[in-house]
Amino acid sequence: MKIKYDFLVVGTGLYGAICAYELNKKGYRCLVIDKRNHIAGNIYTKNEDGINVHVYGAHIFHTSNRAVWEYINQFSDFNNYINSPVARYKNELYNLPFNMNTFSKLWNDVFTPDEAKNRIEEEKAAYHIDEPKNLEEQAINLVGPTIYEKLIKGYTAKQWGRPCTELPAFIIKRLPVRFIYDNNYFNDRYQGIPIGGYTKIIGKMLEGIEVRLNYDFFEHKEELLKEAKEVIYTGPIDQFFDYKYGPLEYRSVRFETETLNMPNYQGNAVVNYTEYEVPYTRIIEHKHFEFDSTSPKTIISREYSSTWKVGDEPYYPVNNDRNNSLCEKYKEEADKLTNVHFGGRLGQYKYYDMDKVIEKALEFVSTLGN
Repeated sequence: MKIKYDFLVVGTGLYGAICAYELNKKGYRCLVIDKRNHIAGNIYTKNEDGINVHVYGAHIFHTSNRAVWEYINQFSDFNNYINSPVARYKNELYNLPFNMNTFSKLWNDVFTPDEAKNRIEEEKAAYHIDEPKNLEEQAINLVGPTIYEKLIKGYTAKQWGRPCTELPAFIIKRLPVRFIYDNNYFNDRYQGIPIGGYTKIIGKMLEGIEVRLNYDFFEHKEELLKEAKEVIYTGPIDQFFDYKYGPLEYRSVRFETETLNMPNYQGNAVVNYTEYEVPYTRIIEHKHFEFDSTSPKTIISREYSSTWKVGDEPYYPVNNDRNNSLCEKYKEEADKLTNVHFGGRLGQYKYYDMDKVIEKALEFVSTLGN
């Protein structure tokens, strides 16, 4: 079979789209494929009733890297959305991240930073464990039992699918605590949501490039590898090697999305539900990402963290010792392939924020074709 493409890019998510865009600019012939029926991977946004829905969960762009910010702004204008989630525990509401608004609500006699610091230190000292054996003990060591019980315990157990007493301590190395009245979740210099949604960004990146959707790499692997000189693969690294050492672990997410005949459901884009008895981890109200105050309807998504199995959509790598060791075996196999490059969170089995995906993609593409 004749070589038709310089590069085959597997996956139309952010990493794959940037690689294709940059290589196409350099004059390389690219074919981009995706098993889904749409572009943009997990940052896919779909317009429904005039509202841009984050179909695979909320994606809030943030970075302190000016070059990355300027790069992504080539493809879309961004609004000035600031992520300020709210946590609901039973019939109580708290601001996140942990800050003075949170502390003054948790303790009705705490008003100043010193009072908050002293209260947290008193609680930590009373429950301190020299060598925490699990996540619960580690979290209490860091912030004390009150914050842990109301804002960490149930939410984390739902996220990981097991009680905090059965989770390793290393999962929580630190917990951000701010002694200021500031609900901005991220500290990054630049933050926002693309006006018109993320799908528009990926569409611009892929303009003029051959794209095949509903096209599964593994169903056409043999012929595709013959058609392209090099492959940029952004799918799960273990799947590429047919799980020969066993599958890596992920956490998955299930979404229940519904349209409501009301203009405003919860008054905020993100509300976390930290009580374990509430089965979902959070509710996203999509219109608030773009300050939509005119639509007569609203769309919400309830997120349920779920156990992953082969065939499910992988979201979050479980980077414990066992999986990291297993991943190294797959990386050794990958290193033997001179014409296949593994990238993105699934290809490298590492969770990346979007700005880091851009950094990694641009860094990688700069090494190609030299």
